[in-house]
Amino acid sequence: MAQDGQRTKVRLYVSDDLTADGVVGLASSQAHYLRSVLRLGPGDEVALFNGRDGEWRARIDTIGKGWASLQLTAQSLAQAIEPDVWLLFAPIKRGRVDYLVQKATELGVGALLPTTTRRTVVERINLVRLATTAAEAAEQCRRLSVPELRPVQSLEKTLAAWPEGRRLLFCDEAGGPPALSAMADQKAGSWAILIGPEGGFEAEESQMLRDRPFVVPMSLGPRILRTETAAVAALSLWQAVLGDGRR
Repeated sequence: MAQDGQRTKVRLYVSDDLTADGVVGLASSQAHYLRSVLRLGPGDEVALFNGRDGEWRARIDTIGKGWASLQLTAQSLAQAIEPDVWLLFAPIKRGRVDYLVQKATELGVGALLPTTTRRTVVERINLVRLATTAAEAAEQCRRLSVPELRPVQSLEKTLAAWPEGRRLLFCDEAGGPPALSAMADQKAGSWAILIGPEGGFEAEESQMLRDRPFVVPMSLGPRILRTETAAVAALSLWQAVLGDGRR
């Protein structure tokens, strides 16, 4: 298995299976990126990952306008078990939601759940564009997977279908124990974090959440944070206390 110093800097996320002596054909956008942007050609090496088979070194066999064929040569990283955390967030405007998805991917989120509340202003987001943003962020941060991006759904429907055994950290602007205190006595496992709209949650929504036995309310401090800022703060704290920040 290759060491860090031998790892190629160019990484691409693909859907194909990655196996010894396998051949992978790239999507046209990826082939264009290698050929026209990076000026790579036959014989050059890149790294590929698919979220299942680890990271593999691959050599460009043939490449043309909008197509490329790569030969897998060796696995450079085995697939690792990642922390199990989801992020539920109120949809926000383009640019800011791109930032949120990028940083959440870098911070190890396993699933992104756009969740509408009563004070959510933006109710539609471009899931195709955000999936591309997540994949590009995973490529750049040496992550071995790309978070799942769920369709937009209301808070009520999300809670009604909540999976057994997964706990939910509720970031409530109206108050709650400090984040570190709220997480201090909790155990690692399956978690999710809920970030609401910048107008905050309505009182009925807050009570609905607090009535759920799997919900753990917490505060991110005395200042009102933007949705994307709150997401980064909450995920960073969770990773430090319950995630792989402890390694």
